[in-house]
Amino acid sequence: MSKTRALIIEDEKLIRWSLRQQLLEEGFLVDEAETGRDGLAKLARETYDLVTLDYKLPDISGLDVLTEMQPLDGDLVVIMITAFSNVEDAVEAMRLGAFDYVSKPFKMDELMMTIERGLERTRLQRRVRDFRAEMQAKFGMDRVIGACRSMQELFQTVRDIAASGASTIFICGESGTGKDLLAKTIHYNSDRADHPFVNITCTAMAETLLESELFGHERGAFTDAKATKKGLLEMADGGTVFLDEVGDMPPVLQAKLLRFLEEKQFRRVGGLADIAVDVRVIAATNRNIHKLVEDGKFREDLFYRLNIIPVRLPPLRDRGDDIRLLTHHFVAMFATEFRKTITGITRDAEAKLASYSWPGNIRELRNAIERAVLLTKRDVLEADDFVLGRVREQSGEAIQGLQLPTGGVDLDKVEEQLVRQALHRTAGNQTQAARLLTLSRDQLRYRMQKYGLL
Repeated sequence: MSKTRALIIEDEKLIRWSLRQQLLEEGFLVDEAETGRDGLAKLARETYDLVTLDYKLPDISGLDVLTEMQPLDGDLVVIMITAFSNVEDAVEAMRLGAFDYVSKPFKMDELMMTIERGLERTRLQRRVRDFRAEMQAKFGMDRVIGACRSMQELFQTVRDIAASGASTIFICGESGTGKDLLAKTIHYNSDRADHPFVNITCTAMAETLLESELFGHERGAFTDAKATKKGLLEMADGGTVFLDEVGDMPPVLQAKLLRFLEEKQFRRVGGLADIAVDVRVIAATNRNIHKLVEDGKFREDLFYRLNIIPVRLPPLRDRGDDIRLLTHHFVAMFATEFRKTITGITRDAEAKLASYSWPGNIRELRNAIERAVLLTKRDVLEADDFVLGRVREQSGEAIQGLQLPTGGVDLDKVEEQLVRQALHRTAGNQTQAARLLTLSRDQLRYRMQKYGLL
């Protein structure tokens, strides 16, 4: 790991020596400059992480040095040191990019604490920058696969939406079409990318818990509310909230969501004060939202408020040659992940995949390819490597007639197999799989995590 590089620009020899000794003791690589011009020359030749800069120098002032350093490297921590402290100079130093302003005489331990705070800020900035670059690479427009006309039109729509100031977007599409991926693509290709993306599935928890997750709660609002908690809307300020399966949101919360969308403010559970935030809301559903409105299960006014910019993801069966493109993408991805020497897929296998209806859409295709790559002994995948369609259902009588083996059974393994079968039968749809097992979605996800299925 490379050491932190520091430059001391200070004309007083004793102070310069003391700073050098302390920084060396802390593991820094240290350079010195007695004048402002000498310091600027070193800054032009070398890259530093830290500069301690005296305000009064023999040739030019520390503020002059800061001015000539512009534009200042955002990762460089500059600490101004002076015996002539005043508010105007401090404000100007901060405006020019200094992290802090320290007056002489200073205590060395306090100065080192200030330096550490500055370096920690830089480390956090780098982590945020690296994370954003990683997410933009992962969810960039070029990572979304689709050559068919409907997907090309969708890509242009997404580019326009991401660059716009649209505050509400409504994504519709069958289960497994990639609504969550599309929501992240919109977020990480927008000017909100530096702010949080938070995801909540509206069927994943009880109504009261969902309300608390969305809006937060005040201490004492209910029995287990032992402390004030911020909700996802508050934590996502400046960013994006993705409401997955919004068609299943309870009616009471639909009314509160509508109020938030109209007023851009809300109250925590048990709270009296309105809290204003700036978030983009992306809602998604795989349900027939028009039928839900007709049946009175989803508020018509909320639907119209969400549906300002509608986006519809086409089912995989309507995407033509995209099935082949996605297949080759997933084969290469899983071959790398599982360290297999698989080089491709036969035409018979491609034809088999192309002729299938894919009720579970991209999720089902991905699962089928993952299984084929994991289990095959071949270097080229063939048609019989792919198991398509739903697992044959067992009758209730067969379940009731199960016999415990004489030698006993590992119950965890039985549970794991049932979870796997439920996910396979529903093409990976966790909500439907949970219903098959009479579990909540959270209970299912707990078991998926337990058995390494997430």
